[in-house]
Amino acid sequence: MFKNHPKGLIPAALSNMGERFGYYIMNAVLLLFLCSKFGLSEENGGLIYSFFYAGIYILSLAGGLIADRLQNYKGTIMTGLVVMAAGYVILSVPILSTAGNIGWLLPLTCFALFFIAFGNGLFKGNLQAIVGQMYDNLEKEAAQKGEEELKLAKSRRDSGFQIFYVFINIGGLVAPFVAPLLRGWWLGKHSLTYNADLPALCHHYIEEGIDMSTKQLSNLNELVGNVGGTVSADLTAFCTQYLDVFNTGVHYSFIASVVAMLVSLVIFILSKNLLPNPAKREKKETLNYTVEEKAKMANEIRKRIYALSAVLGIVVFFWFSFHQNGASLSLFARDFVVTSFVPPEIWQAINPFFVIVLTPLIVLFFGALSRRGREISTPKKIAYGMGIAGLAFLFMTIISWINNYPSATEFREIAETVKEGLKSGPWVLVVLYFFLTVAELFISPLGLSFVSKVAPKNLQGLCQGLWLAATAVGNGLLWIGPWLYNKYPIGICWLLFVLLCGISMVVMLSMVKWIERVAK
Repeated sequence: MFKNHPKGLIPAALSNMGERFGYYIMNAVLLLFLCSKFGLSEENGGLIYSFFYAGIYILSLAGGLIADRLQNYKGTIMTGLVVMAAGYVILSVPILSTAGNIGWLLPLTCFALFFIAFGNGLFKGNLQAIVGQMYDNLEKEAAQKGEEELKLAKSRRDSGFQIFYVFINIGGLVAPFVAPLLRGWWLGKHSLTYNADLPALCHHYIEEGIDMSTKQLSNLNELVGNVGGTVSADLTAFCTQYLDVFNTGVHYSFIASVVAMLVSLVIFILSKNLLPNPAKREKKETLNYTVEEKAKMANEIRKRIYALSAVLGIVVFFWFSFHQNGASLSLFARDFVVTSFVPPEIWQAINPFFVIVLTPLIVLFFGALSRRGREISTPKKIAYGMGIAGLAFLFMTIISWINNYPSATEFREIAETVKEGLKSGPWVLVVLYFFLTVAELFISPLGLSFVSKVAPKNLQGLCQGLWLAATAVGNGLLWIGPWLYNKYPIGICWLLFVLLCGISMVVMLSMVKWIERVAK
Protein backbone atom coordinates (compact mmCIF):
# COMPACT_ATOMS: atom_id res chain seq x y z
CA MET A 1 0.00 0.00 0.00
CA PHE A 2 2.85 2.41 0.82
CA LYS A 3 5.26 1.06 -1.82
CA ASN A 4 6.62 3.51 -4.44
CA HIS A 5 5.14 6.57 -2.74
CA PRO A 6 7.27 9.63 -1.80
CA LYS A 7 9.29 9.34 1.44
CA GLY A 8 7.69 12.45 2.89
CA LEU A 9 4.12 11.13 2.60
CA ILE A 10 4.02 9.26 5.93
CA PRO A 11 5.62 12.04 8.06
CA ALA A 12 3.24 14.59 6.51
CA ALA A 13 0.30 12.24 7.16
CA LEU A 14 1.40 11.70 10.79
CA SER A 15 1.65 15.45 11.40
CA ASN A 16 -1.82 15.90 9.90
CA MET A 17 -3.14 12.99 12.01
CA GLY A 18 -2.01 14.69 15.22
CA GLU A 19 -3.66 17.95 14.26
CA ARG A 20 -6.88 16.19 13.23
CA PHE A 21 -6.96 14.25 16.51
CA GLY A 22 -6.96 17.49 18.47
CA TYR A 23 -9.51 19.07 16.15
CA TYR A 24 -11.97 16.16 16.21
CA ILE A 25 -11.93 16.05 20.03
CA MET A 26 -13.44 19.51 19.92
CA ASN A 27 -15.56 19.13 16.80
CA ALA A 28 -17.29 15.95 18.00
CA VAL A 29 -18.89 17.83 20.90
CA LEU A 30 -18.92 21.45 19.70
CA LEU A 31 -22.59 21.97 18.84
CA LEU A 32 -23.85 20.00 21.83
CA PHE A 33 -21.26 21.75 24.05
CA LEU A 34 -22.39 25.24 22.95
CA CYS A 35 -25.99 24.33 23.76
CA SER A 36 -25.22 22.64 27.10
CA LYS A 37 -22.81 25.33 28.31
CA PHE A 38 -24.60 28.51 27.27
CA GLY A 39 -28.19 27.30 26.98
CA LEU A 40 -28.31 28.27 23.31
CA SER A 41 -31.08 26.97 21.13
CA GLU A 42 -29.97 24.39 18.59
CA GLU A 43 -30.65 26.91 15.82
CA ASN A 44 -28.36 29.54 17.40
CA GLY A 45 -25.76 26.94 18.36
CA GLY A 46 -25.98 25.68 14.78
CA LEU A 47 -25.26 29.19 13.48
CA ILE A 48 -22.06 29.45 15.54
CA TYR A 49 -21.05 25.93 14.51
CA SER A 50 -21.78 26.73 10.87
CA PHE A 51 -19.83 30.02 10.89
CA PHE A 52 -16.91 28.39 12.69
CA TYR A 53 -16.80 25.49 10.25
CA ALA A 54 -17.05 27.89 7.31
CA GLY A 55 -14.33 30.05 8.85
CA ILE A 56 -11.92 27.13 8.94
CA TYR A 57 -12.11 26.77 5.20
CA ILE A 58 -12.40 30.46 4.27
CA LEU A 59 -9.25 31.13 6.26
CA SER A 60 -7.55 28.27 4.42
CA LEU A 61 -7.77 30.49 1.34
CA ALA A 62 -5.99 33.23 3.28
CA GLY A 63 -3.47 30.66 4.50
CA GLY A 64 -2.75 29.58 0.92
CA LEU A 65 -2.27 33.20 -0.18
CA ILE A 66 0.10 33.86 2.73
CA ALA A 67 2.23 30.81 1.94
CA ASP A 68 2.29 31.58 -1.80
CA ARG A 69 3.27 35.20 -1.15
CA LEU A 70 5.93 34.41 1.44
CA GLN A 71 7.11 31.29 -0.43
CA ASN A 72 7.31 29.68 3.00
CA TYR A 73 4.85 26.81 3.24
CA LYS A 74 6.61 25.10 6.11
CA GLY A 75 6.85 28.20 8.30
CA THR A 76 3.17 28.95 7.66
CA ILE A 77 2.21 25.41 8.67
CA MET A 78 4.18 25.58 11.94
CA THR A 79 2.66 28.97 12.78
CA GLY A 80 -0.79 27.49 12.23
CA LEU A 81 -0.17 24.74 14.76
CA VAL A 82 0.91 27.26 17.40
CA VAL A 83 -2.14 29.49 16.77
CA MET A 84 -4.49 26.50 17.05
CA ALA A 85 -2.85 25.45 20.32
CA ALA A 86 -3.57 28.94 21.73
CA GLY A 87 -7.26 28.59 20.82
CA TYR A 88 -7.53 25.20 22.53
CA VAL A 89 -5.84 26.60 25.65
CA ILE A 90 -8.61 29.21 25.93
CA LEU A 91 -11.31 26.57 25.46
CA SER A 92 -9.79 24.33 28.13
CA VAL A 93 -10.42 26.82 30.98
CA PRO A 94 -13.64 25.76 32.82
CA ILE A 95 -15.80 28.78 33.70
CA LEU A 96 -19.48 28.35 34.59
CA SER A 97 -21.71 30.33 32.26
CA THR A 98 -24.22 32.55 34.08
CA ALA A 99 -26.56 35.39 33.17
CA GLY A 100 -23.92 37.76 34.56
CA ASN A 101 -20.93 36.60 32.52
CA ILE A 102 -22.35 35.18 29.28
CA GLY A 103 -21.92 38.61 27.71
CA TRP A 104 -18.14 38.18 27.69
CA LEU A 105 -17.76 34.40 28.08
CA LEU A 106 -19.59 33.49 24.88
CA PRO A 107 -17.58 36.04 22.80
CA LEU A 108 -14.38 34.67 24.40
CA THR A 109 -15.37 31.17 23.31
CA CYS A 110 -16.03 32.45 19.79
CA PHE A 111 -12.64 34.21 19.85
CA ALA A 112 -10.99 30.88 20.75
CA LEU A 113 -12.84 29.25 17.86
CA PHE A 114 -11.51 31.98 15.56
CA PHE A 115 -7.96 31.18 16.68
CA ILE A 116 -8.56 27.51 15.87
CA ALA A 117 -10.09 28.36 12.48
CA PHE A 118 -7.27 30.76 11.55
CA GLY A 119 -4.56 28.33 12.66
CA ASN A 120 -6.28 25.59 10.70
CA GLY A 121 -6.32 27.86 7.66
CA LEU A 122 -2.56 28.33 7.90
CA PHE A 123 -2.00 24.59 8.33
CA LYS A 124 -4.48 22.53 6.34
CA GLY A 125 -4.34 23.69 2.72
CA ASN A 126 -0.59 24.28 2.75
CA LEU A 127 0.20 20.78 3.98
CA GLN A 128 -2.04 19.41 1.23
CA ALA A 129 -0.17 21.56 -1.31
CA ILE A 130 3.11 20.05 -0.13
CA VAL A 131 1.70 16.54 -0.58
CA GLY A 132 0.60 17.49 -4.09
CA GLN A 133 4.11 18.76 -4.82
CA MET A 134 5.57 15.40 -3.74
CA TYR A 135 3.60 13.75 -6.54
CA ASP A 136 4.57 16.45 -9.04
CA ASN A 137 8.19 15.63 -8.27
CA LEU A 138 7.50 11.89 -8.45
CA GLU A 139 5.93 12.27 -11.88
CA LYS A 140 8.76 14.46 -13.11
CA GLU A 141 11.30 11.80 -12.13
CA ALA A 142 9.16 9.06 -13.71
CA ALA A 143 8.86 11.00 -16.99
CA GLN A 144 12.62 10.72 -17.43
CA LYS A 145 12.29 6.91 -17.36
CA GLY A 146 9.57 6.62 -20.01
CA GLU A 147 5.84 6.78 -20.66
CA GLU A 148 5.00 3.59 -18.78
CA GLU A 149 6.72 4.80 -15.62
CA LEU A 150 4.97 8.16 -15.91
CA LYS A 151 1.58 6.48 -16.24
CA LEU A 152 2.22 4.43 -13.09
CA ALA A 153 3.42 7.50 -11.19
CA LYS A 154 0.27 9.43 -12.13
CA SER A 155 -1.91 6.55 -10.94
CA ARG A 156 -0.27 6.75 -7.50
CA ARG A 157 -1.45 10.30 -6.82
CA ASP A 158 -5.07 9.35 -6.02
CA SER A 159 -3.96 6.45 -3.81
CA GLY A 160 -1.40 8.72 -2.11
CA PHE A 161 -4.09 11.20 -1.12
CA GLN A 162 -6.28 8.32 0.04
CA ILE A 163 -3.43 7.08 2.27
CA PHE A 164 -3.02 10.65 3.55
CA TYR A 165 -6.75 10.67 4.27
CA VAL A 166 -6.60 7.40 6.22
CA PHE A 167 -4.15 8.94 8.69
CA ILE A 168 -6.53 11.86 9.21
CA ASN A 169 -9.24 9.42 10.16
CA ILE A 170 -7.08 7.41 12.56
CA GLY A 171 -7.04 10.56 14.67
CA GLY A 172 -10.75 11.06 13.98
CA LEU A 173 -11.55 7.51 15.12
CA VAL A 174 -10.11 7.94 18.62
CA ALA A 175 -10.94 11.62 19.19
CA PRO A 176 -14.76 11.41 19.65
CA PHE A 177 -14.25 9.17 22.71
CA VAL A 178 -12.10 11.67 24.62
CA ALA A 179 -14.63 14.34 25.63
CA PRO A 180 -17.48 11.91 26.54
CA LEU A 181 -15.11 9.77 28.61
CA LEU A 182 -13.72 12.75 30.52
CA ARG A 183 -17.20 14.19 30.97
CA GLY A 184 -18.50 10.85 32.28
CA TRP A 185 -15.50 10.51 34.61
CA TRP A 186 -16.02 14.01 36.01
CA LEU A 187 -19.75 13.42 36.51
CA GLY A 188 -18.92 10.19 38.33
CA LYS A 189 -16.53 12.07 40.63
CA HIS A 190 -19.58 14.09 41.72
CA SER A 191 -21.86 11.04 42.06
CA LEU A 192 -23.80 11.94 38.92
CA THR A 193 -24.39 10.17 35.62
CA TYR A 194 -24.73 11.30 32.01
CA ASN A 195 -28.00 12.24 30.32
CA ALA A 196 -28.09 14.04 26.96
CA ASP A 197 -31.51 15.65 27.50
CA LEU A 198 -30.85 17.09 30.96
CA PRO A 199 -28.66 20.16 30.18
CA ALA A 200 -31.36 21.80 28.03
CA LEU A 201 -33.99 21.19 30.71
CA CYS A 202 -31.64 22.57 33.39
CA HIS A 203 -31.17 25.78 31.40
CA HIS A 204 -34.92 26.10 30.92
CA TYR A 205 -35.50 25.67 34.66
CA ILE A 206 -32.86 28.26 35.62
CA GLU A 207 -34.47 30.75 33.21
CA GLU A 208 -38.14 29.94 33.81
CA GLY A 209 -38.42 28.09 37.11
CA ILE A 210 -41.84 26.64 37.81
CA ASP A 211 -43.18 28.54 34.77
CA MET A 212 -41.85 25.72 32.61
CA SER A 213 -44.48 23.63 30.86
CA THR A 214 -45.95 20.77 32.85
CA LYS A 215 -44.40 18.21 30.46
CA GLN A 216 -40.94 19.76 30.80
CA LEU A 217 -41.17 19.87 34.61
CA SER A 218 -42.27 16.27 34.69
CA ASN A 219 -39.40 15.22 32.41
CA LEU A 220 -36.91 17.25 34.46
CA ASN A 221 -37.98 15.66 37.75
CA GLU A 222 -37.77 12.19 36.21
CA LEU A 223 -34.26 12.78 34.83
CA VAL A 224 -32.95 14.35 38.05
CA GLY A 225 -33.74 11.15 39.88
CA ASN A 226 -32.27 9.03 37.08
CA VAL A 227 -28.84 10.76 37.14
CA GLY A 228 -28.40 10.63 40.93
CA GLY A 229 -29.86 13.98 41.98
CA THR A 230 -32.50 14.72 44.60
CA VAL A 231 -35.91 15.90 43.45
CA SER A 232 -37.07 18.97 45.40
CA ALA A 233 -39.41 21.92 45.10
CA ASP A 234 -36.55 24.19 43.95
CA LEU A 235 -34.11 22.52 41.56
CA THR A 236 -32.02 25.63 40.81
CA ALA A 237 -29.01 24.48 42.84
CA PHE A 238 -29.03 21.03 41.27
CA CYS A 239 -29.40 22.40 37.72
CA THR A 240 -26.50 24.82 38.25
CA GLN A 241 -24.28 22.08 39.67
CA TYR A 242 -25.13 19.61 36.92
CA LEU A 243 -24.39 22.11 34.15
CA ASP A 244 -21.09 23.06 35.81
CA VAL A 245 -19.92 19.46 36.24
CA PHE A 246 -21.26 18.34 32.86
CA ASN A 247 -19.36 21.02 30.93
CA THR A 248 -16.18 21.08 33.03
CA GLY A 249 -15.37 17.53 31.94
CA VAL A 250 -15.61 18.68 28.31
CA HIS A 251 -13.31 21.64 29.02
CA TYR A 252 -10.69 19.24 30.33
CA SER A 253 -10.76 17.29 27.07
CA PHE A 254 -9.50 20.36 25.21
CA ILE A 255 -6.19 19.98 27.07
CA ALA A 256 -5.69 16.84 24.97
CA SER A 257 -6.19 19.02 21.89
CA VAL A 258 -3.36 21.31 23.03
CA VAL A 259 -1.05 18.32 23.47
CA ALA A 260 -2.03 17.00 20.03
CA MET A 261 -1.03 20.31 18.39
CA LEU A 262 2.37 20.20 20.06
CA VAL A 263 2.96 16.58 19.03
CA SER A 264 2.01 17.44 15.45
CA LEU A 265 4.42 20.38 15.52
CA VAL A 266 7.29 18.19 16.74
CA ILE A 267 6.63 15.59 14.01
CA PHE A 268 6.59 18.30 11.34
CA ILE A 269 9.80 19.93 12.55
CA LEU A 270 11.64 16.60 12.66
CA SER A 271 10.54 15.62 9.14
CA LYS A 272 10.41 18.95 7.28
CA ASN A 273 13.64 18.25 5.39
CA LEU A 274 11.83 15.39 3.62
CA LEU A 275 9.12 17.74 2.37
CA PRO A 276 9.31 19.92 -0.77
CA ASN A 277 8.43 23.61 -0.90
CA PRO A 278 6.14 24.18 -3.93
CA ALA A 279 6.82 27.87 -4.46
CA LYS A 280 10.61 27.62 -4.60
CA ARG A 281 10.69 25.03 -7.38
CA GLU A 282 8.76 27.21 -9.81
CA LYS A 283 10.89 30.38 -9.96
CA LYS A 284 12.86 29.33 -13.07
CA GLU A 285 9.71 28.46 -14.97
CA THR A 286 8.56 32.09 -15.11
CA LEU A 287 11.60 33.22 -17.16
CA ASN A 288 12.22 33.64 -20.91
CA TYR A 289 8.71 33.10 -22.32
CA THR A 290 7.61 34.73 -25.61
CA VAL A 291 4.40 36.74 -25.90
CA GLU A 292 2.70 33.85 -27.72
CA GLU A 293 3.83 31.37 -25.08
CA LYS A 294 2.56 33.63 -22.30
CA ALA A 295 -0.83 33.99 -24.04
CA LYS A 296 -1.07 30.20 -24.47
CA MET A 297 -0.16 29.67 -20.81
CA ALA A 298 -2.74 32.25 -19.69
CA ASN A 299 -5.43 30.48 -21.75
CA GLU A 300 -4.45 27.13 -20.25
CA ILE A 301 -4.61 28.58 -16.73
CA ARG A 302 -8.09 30.00 -17.42
CA LYS A 303 -9.34 26.61 -18.61
CA ARG A 304 -7.94 24.93 -15.53
CA ILE A 305 -9.47 27.50 -13.19
CA TYR A 306 -12.88 27.14 -14.92
CA ALA A 307 -12.73 23.34 -14.57
CA LEU A 308 -11.67 23.62 -10.95
CA SER A 309 -14.49 26.11 -10.27
CA ALA A 310 -17.05 23.73 -11.79
CA VAL A 311 -15.96 20.89 -9.50
CA LEU A 312 -15.87 23.22 -6.51
CA GLY A 313 -19.45 24.31 -7.22
CA ILE A 314 -20.57 20.67 -6.97
CA VAL A 315 -18.47 19.96 -3.88
CA VAL A 316 -20.23 22.78 -1.99
CA PHE A 317 -23.38 20.65 -1.82
CA PHE A 318 -21.49 17.57 -0.71
CA TRP A 319 -19.97 19.33 2.30
CA PHE A 320 -23.28 20.98 3.13
CA SER A 321 -24.75 17.47 3.30
CA PHE A 322 -21.83 15.49 4.72
CA HIS A 323 -20.94 17.88 7.54
CA GLN A 324 -24.42 17.51 8.96
CA ASN A 325 -22.60 14.74 10.89
CA GLY A 326 -21.70 17.40 13.44
CA ALA A 327 -25.00 19.27 13.13
CA SER A 328 -28.45 17.75 12.45
CA LEU A 329 -27.15 14.16 12.36
CA SER A 330 -25.47 14.65 15.74
CA LEU A 331 -28.77 15.96 17.10
CA PHE A 332 -30.57 12.97 15.54
CA ALA A 333 -28.18 10.59 17.36
CA ARG A 334 -29.00 12.35 20.62
CA ASP A 335 -32.78 12.63 20.19
CA PHE A 336 -33.98 9.75 18.00
CA VAL A 337 -31.48 6.93 18.61
CA VAL A 338 -31.18 4.68 21.67
CA THR A 339 -27.97 5.94 23.29
CA SER A 340 -28.39 4.53 26.78
CA PHE A 341 -24.87 3.17 26.90
CA VAL A 342 -23.11 5.19 24.19
CA PRO A 343 -23.14 9.03 24.24
CA PRO A 344 -24.30 10.56 20.92
CA GLU A 345 -20.93 12.22 20.18
CA ILE A 346 -19.18 8.84 20.03
CA TRP A 347 -21.28 7.73 17.06
CA GLN A 348 -19.23 10.13 14.94
CA ALA A 349 -16.34 7.65 15.32
CA ILE A 350 -18.18 5.29 12.94
CA ASN A 351 -17.24 7.49 9.99
CA PRO A 352 -13.44 7.43 10.53
CA PHE A 353 -13.67 3.71 11.37
CA PHE A 354 -15.21 3.04 7.98
CA VAL A 355 -12.64 5.32 6.31
CA ILE A 356 -9.80 3.23 7.74
CA VAL A 357 -11.46 -0.09 6.86
CA LEU A 358 -12.77 0.82 3.41
CA THR A 359 -9.90 2.92 2.03
CA PRO A 360 -7.56 -0.05 1.31
CA LEU A 361 -10.43 -1.85 -0.43
CA ILE A 362 -11.28 1.17 -2.57
CA VAL A 363 -7.59 1.79 -3.38
CA LEU A 364 -7.25 -1.84 -4.49
CA PHE A 365 -10.47 -1.61 -6.52
CA PHE A 366 -9.44 1.54 -8.37
CA GLY A 367 -5.91 0.14 -8.81
CA ALA A 368 -7.25 -3.03 -10.39
CA LEU A 369 -9.38 -1.01 -12.81
CA SER A 370 -6.36 1.11 -13.73
CA ARG A 371 -4.19 -1.94 -14.45
CA ARG A 372 -6.90 -3.31 -16.75
CA GLY A 373 -7.12 -0.03 -18.66
CA ARG A 374 -10.59 0.78 -17.25
CA GLU A 375 -9.59 3.61 -14.92
CA ILE A 376 -12.42 5.84 -13.70
CA SER A 377 -11.52 9.53 -13.93
CA THR A 378 -11.48 11.64 -10.79
CA PRO A 379 -14.40 13.88 -11.94
CA LYS A 380 -16.51 10.76 -12.58
CA LYS A 381 -15.63 9.38 -9.14
CA ILE A 382 -16.80 12.66 -7.59
CA ALA A 383 -20.12 12.40 -9.47
CA TYR A 384 -20.63 8.83 -8.23
CA GLY A 385 -19.79 10.00 -4.71
CA MET A 386 -22.60 12.57 -4.84
CA GLY A 387 -25.04 9.81 -5.80
CA ILE A 388 -23.89 7.61 -2.92
CA ALA A 389 -24.31 10.51 -0.47
CA GLY A 390 -27.85 10.89 -1.80
CA LEU A 391 -28.50 7.23 -1.00
CA ALA A 392 -27.41 7.82 2.61
CA PHE A 393 -30.00 10.54 3.08
CA LEU A 394 -32.63 8.58 1.14
CA PHE A 395 -32.17 5.83 3.72
CA MET A 396 -32.68 8.38 6.52
CA THR A 397 -35.79 9.74 4.80
CA ILE A 398 -37.34 6.27 4.54
CA ILE A 399 -36.53 5.44 8.19
CA SER A 400 -38.07 8.73 9.35
CA TRP A 401 -41.24 8.22 7.30
CA ILE A 402 -41.65 4.59 8.36
CA ASN A 403 -41.42 5.63 12.04
CA ASN A 404 -43.58 8.71 11.42
CA TYR A 405 -41.07 10.97 13.18
CA PRO A 406 -42.28 14.54 13.83
CA SER A 407 -40.01 17.56 14.14
CA ALA A 408 -37.39 17.30 16.90
CA THR A 409 -39.13 20.09 18.83
CA GLU A 410 -42.35 18.06 18.99
CA PHE A 411 -40.48 14.84 19.78
CA ARG A 412 -38.72 16.36 22.81
CA GLU A 413 -42.09 17.29 24.32
CA ILE A 414 -43.09 13.62 24.53
CA ALA A 415 -42.74 11.94 27.94
CA GLU A 416 -39.34 10.29 28.48
CA THR A 417 -40.73 6.77 28.90
CA VAL A 418 -42.75 7.07 25.67
CA LYS A 419 -39.83 8.52 23.68
CA GLU A 420 -37.60 5.57 24.49
CA GLY A 421 -40.01 3.21 22.77
CA LEU A 422 -40.08 5.34 19.61
CA LYS A 423 -36.32 5.68 19.13
CA SER A 424 -34.39 3.87 16.40
CA GLY A 425 -31.68 1.33 17.08
CA PRO A 426 -28.00 2.25 16.67
CA TRP A 427 -27.84 0.17 13.47
CA VAL A 428 -29.45 3.13 11.67
CA LEU A 429 -26.34 5.24 12.32
CA VAL A 430 -24.07 2.40 11.19
CA VAL A 431 -25.87 2.13 7.82
CA LEU A 432 -26.00 5.91 7.43
CA TYR A 433 -22.28 6.41 8.04
CA PHE A 434 -21.36 3.48 5.82
CA PHE A 435 -22.92 5.19 2.81
CA LEU A 436 -21.64 8.64 3.79
CA THR A 437 -18.12 7.28 4.22
CA VAL A 438 -18.08 5.61 0.82
CA ALA A 439 -19.27 8.91 -0.67
CA GLU A 440 -16.57 10.77 1.24
CA LEU A 441 -13.85 8.44 -0.09
CA PHE A 442 -15.05 9.08 -3.64
CA ILE A 443 -14.95 12.85 -3.15
CA SER A 444 -12.70 14.26 -0.43
CA PRO A 445 -9.25 12.65 -0.96
CA LEU A 446 -9.82 12.41 -4.71
CA GLY A 447 -10.91 16.04 -4.81
CA LEU A 448 -7.62 17.01 -3.18
CA SER A 449 -5.83 14.92 -5.78
CA PHE A 450 -7.80 16.61 -8.57
CA VAL A 451 -6.87 20.07 -7.30
CA SER A 452 -3.19 19.13 -7.21
CA LYS A 453 -3.45 17.91 -10.85
CA VAL A 454 -5.33 20.89 -12.27
CA ALA A 455 -3.86 23.78 -10.23
CA PRO A 456 -1.25 25.94 -12.00
CA LYS A 457 2.09 25.10 -10.42
CA ASN A 458 2.73 28.58 -9.04
CA LEU A 459 -0.74 28.69 -7.43
CA GLN A 460 -0.82 25.36 -5.58
CA GLY A 461 -1.45 26.91 -2.16
CA LEU A 462 -4.11 29.25 -3.52
CA CYS A 463 -5.96 26.48 -5.36
CA GLN A 464 -5.89 24.16 -2.35
CA GLY A 465 -7.29 27.14 -0.46
CA LEU A 466 -10.05 27.48 -3.08
CA TRP A 467 -10.98 23.84 -2.52
CA LEU A 468 -11.26 24.57 1.17
CA ALA A 469 -13.12 27.82 0.49
CA ALA A 470 -15.75 25.84 -1.45
CA THR A 471 -16.01 23.60 1.59
CA ALA A 472 -16.51 26.79 3.61
CA VAL A 473 -19.50 27.80 1.51
CA GLY A 474 -21.10 24.41 2.15
CA ASN A 475 -20.31 24.68 5.84
CA GLY A 476 -21.77 28.17 5.96
CA LEU A 477 -25.12 26.57 5.11
CA LEU A 478 -24.95 23.92 7.86
CA TRP A 479 -27.34 25.86 10.11
CA ILE A 480 -30.17 25.04 7.68
CA GLY A 481 -30.04 21.40 8.79
CA PRO A 482 -30.76 22.02 12.51
CA TRP A 483 -33.37 24.65 11.57
CA LEU A 484 -35.32 22.21 9.38
CA TYR A 485 -34.75 19.41 11.90
CA ASN A 486 -36.52 21.37 14.64
CA LYS A 487 -39.21 23.01 12.50
CA TYR A 488 -40.54 20.25 10.22
CA PRO A 489 -40.93 16.46 10.35
CA ILE A 490 -37.33 15.33 10.10
CA GLY A 491 -37.97 13.29 6.94
CA ILE A 492 -38.34 16.62 5.12
CA CYS A 493 -34.91 17.66 6.41
CA TRP A 494 -33.27 14.52 4.97
CA LEU A 495 -35.23 14.81 1.70
CA LEU A 496 -33.59 18.18 1.01
CA PHE A 497 -30.16 16.51 1.04
CA VAL A 498 -31.40 13.68 -1.20
CA LEU A 499 -32.46 16.23 -3.83
CA LEU A 500 -29.28 18.31 -3.58
CA CYS A 501 -26.99 15.29 -3.91
CA GLY A 502 -29.01 13.80 -6.76
CA ILE A 503 -29.10 17.02 -8.78
CA SER A 504 -25.37 17.57 -8.15
CA MET A 505 -24.57 14.08 -9.46
CA VAL A 506 -26.50 14.69 -12.69
CA VAL A 507 -24.85 18.09 -13.26
CA MET A 508 -21.39 16.67 -12.58
CA LEU A 509 -21.90 13.78 -15.01
CA SER A 510 -22.95 16.27 -17.69
CA MET A 511 -19.59 18.09 -17.31
CA VAL A 512 -17.30 15.07 -16.98
CA LYS A 513 -15.96 14.91 -20.55
CA TRP A 514 -15.07 18.62 -20.60
CA ILE A 515 -13.35 18.44 -17.21
CA GLU A 516 -11.44 15.31 -18.24
CA ARG A 517 -10.07 17.10 -21.34
CA VAL A 518 -8.88 20.07 -19.30
CA ALA A 519 -7.31 17.89 -16.58
CA LYS A 520 -5.13 15.88 -19.02
